[in-house]
Amino acid sequence: MLTFLFKRTLYALISLLVITLIVFSLSHLSGNPLDALLPDDATPQQIEQVTRHLGLDRPIWVQYLTFLQNAAMGDFGDSLKWKGQTAAEVVWERLPATLQLGGLALLISIVVALPLGVMAAVYKNTALDAVATVIALLGQSLPAFWLGLVLMWIFAVMLGWFPTSGYGGLSHMILPAVAMAWFQVAALTRLTRSAMLEVLDAEYIKLARVKGVRERRVVWKHAFRNAAIVPVTYFGVLAGSLLTGSVVIETVFNWPGTGWLAITAIQGRDFPVVQTVVLFFAVLFLLANLIVDILYALIDPRIRNT
Repeated sequence: MLTFLFKRTLYALISLLVITLIVFSLSHLSGNPLDALLPDDATPQQIEQVTRHLGLDRPIWVQYLTFLQNAAMGDFGDSLKWKGQTAAEVVWERLPATLQLGGLALLISIVVALPLGVMAAVYKNTALDAVATVIALLGQSLPAFWLGLVLMWIFAVMLGWFPTSGYGGLSHMILPAVAMAWFQVAALTRLTRSAMLEVLDAEYIKLARVKGVRERRVVWKHAFRNAAIVPVTYFGVLAGSLLTGSVVIETVFNWPGTGWLAITAIQGRDFPVVQTVVLFFAVLFLLANLIVDILYALIDPRIRNT
């Protein structure tokens, strides 16, 4: 088990190192940062002074190592748009809003999709199975931003049940969280249903039923426990996509999280903040997949020896 965890952690660190290289390269390919830092009428002396201060006169590999060292310490430089604040401070201020929204969307996805997928498999070719199929079809067909606008128009404008946008309590989070979770509910429902259908046809399930084991125990203890490997594998993608996919939904609902921050920073050419947001999303995605690997090993002991 320890060897398995060491390998997975090492793979995650290597992936993170590659991501830092890509982020560093893209920041240099996107243009000269001096164009955003200095006015158009800057003198050659000012340009030279800022160039030396930022270390842009050093070899590119030295700049990357410096960037890597600073990133490891959480230092991504000062924000260009939010004066007086570092890039890390700007991101950390928006982090709670993104975690709240993404956490609620993740909870909705799990609470709705897992029972719906299991019941759709148990009651195959019934009305419940048809409802699950329609939900899956619509969820994977409707764009998140369009669904968000429709939910806003119906439940906020027409019915007045929820606020249209902005940051606040649970009532402000319902519509954007549902818009974020709908696609994942559809995907997770289909995966759970397919995995359960395969397991329910296994011989040991038939044997359990022949022995008179209660149907609820057969479904949830014997069948679902073995079928859970498939949805758990998808959990890393689910958690990562809900957090990184918040960019569109946060913009639609004017939710002041890191997704909205990324769009604003890109428009303002705030390179330090953009780098910080991208690396933050990368760390969350890798961490979610590392947790999935651990859960996968706990569910299936055969994985521990790989």
